Amino acid sequence: MQDQGRALLIVNRQARRGAEAAEAAHDALEMAGLAVARFETPSGMSCAEAVTAGLGRYGTGEGGIDRIVIGGGDGTLNAAIPGLQEAGLPFGILPLGTANDLARSLGIPLELEAAAQVIATEQPRPVDLGEVNGHRYFNVASVGFSAELAGELKAEAKQRWGTFGYGIAAFRLLRRARPFTATLIHDGQVRRVKTIQVSVGNGRHYGGGMTIAEDARPDDGLFDVYSLEVAHWWRLVALIPWLRSGTQGRWHDVRAFRTTALELRTRKPRPVNTDGELTTHTPAVFRLHRAALRVFAPPG
Repeated sequence: MQDQGRALLIVNRQARRGAEAAEAAHDALEMAGLAVARFETPSGMSCAEAVTAGLGRYGTGEGGIDRIVIGGGDGTLNAAIPGLQEAGLPFGILPLGTANDLARSLGIPLELEAAAQVIATEQPRPVDLGEVNGHRYFNVASVGFSAELAGELKAEAKQRWGTFGYGIAAFRLLRRARPFTATLIHDGQVRRVKTIQVSVGNGRHYGGGMTIAEDARPDDGLFDVYSLEVAHWWRLVALIPWLRSGTQGRWHDVRAFRTTALELRTRKPRPVNTDGELTTHTPAVFRLHRAALRVFAPPG
C-alpha cells in the first residue's frame, strides 16, 4: 500500500494494554498505509518530552514526520498535551488505556486496526482544551467525589480490573462522601452551593462510562458544568443511570450550565482531578482554549 504519511509513534507501555500492543500498534499503522517512526520513551521521560525528543530525532517538514500517534489512555494523552501543542502537528489516538474517554468522545474506534485506519484516512479536526490553574485537559476536571476517587484508584487496580476498578473504588468511597461548600463564579454570577462534586467538562465522556452532558462535544467552544447538590450519598446511587447518559441536569438537585470560564472556590483547598490525575487544588480558575489542537477523528 502506498504511504499516506509518516507517523511518530509513542506508546505508553504502562497503559493497560500498552506493553502487549506496542508491536501491534506499529503493524496496524503500517497496514493502514503509514510509514512509522517509533520512539521508545526512556524511563523517567514524560510523554510530552518524548514527543519533542522524537521529532528532534526524526525531523519534520518534507519527508519527515507529519503526524504524531499516541498509544495509551486518557492519562497518557493528557501528559502529551504540552508536547503536542509545541509540535503543532495533528495527532492520532490508539486507545490502549482503561477508559479511553477521549477516543469515545471523538468517535474513534477502540479496536486497534480500526483506530489506525482513522489516523491514516480521516482529515484532522480541531479539538478544544480546558485549563485549570495552568493545567490543560481534554475531558473533564472535577472537585469532590471523583477527585477523591482518583486518589483512591491505584494504578495496579486499573491494570487488573479495568473499568470495573472504578466501580470497586467508588463503592468503597461512596458511603464516606459528604457535601462541601463551594462558590461558583461565572458570567457575572456568584453562587454559593453545598455539593458532593463539581465537574467542568470539555469533552463528552469521563470516568470510564460517565457522560458530562448528553450533547457535549470536545469542539463546541463551551464548558459543560454540573454540580451534584445532593444531601445524601444514596441519592448519588440513584443518579448513576442519568450520569451515564448525561441527563443528570434534569434533576432538581443537580445544577447544570454552560460557560467559557469559571472560578471555583472552597473554604479549604481541595484536590482537582484532570483527566484522571490529581494536578492542582482549589481555588481553581478554568479557561477554555478553542481549537487548540488537531486530531484525526471521524467528522462530527
